[in-house]
Amino acid sequence: MRRGFMQRVSLESRTLASALYDPDRLQLELQFRSGKRYLYFQVPRFCYELLRAPSKGGYFNRTIRNRFAFQDLSKSSAPIVLASNQN
Repeated sequence: MRRGFMQRVSLESRTLASALYDPDRLQLELQFRSGKRYLYFQVPRFCYELLRAPSKGGYFNRTIRNRFAFQDLSKSSAPIVLASNQN
């Protein structure tokens, strides 16, 4: 495991299966129940608070989705997608 990475955490959620955060690179990797994996870039540490949210999927939709550039890790040659709604 690379320095900085926190351990992958399993999530009790209907939407999200697990999360992995790298505070040095500000990267958040999320695995969904569907099996898809996404890597989000420039994610501040406070967004990792989703681990404490009663609804992990709701927190993701409000705080992370469409706010950070991401890459679909489920596809071998997926491009990085820029956030559509940065606030």
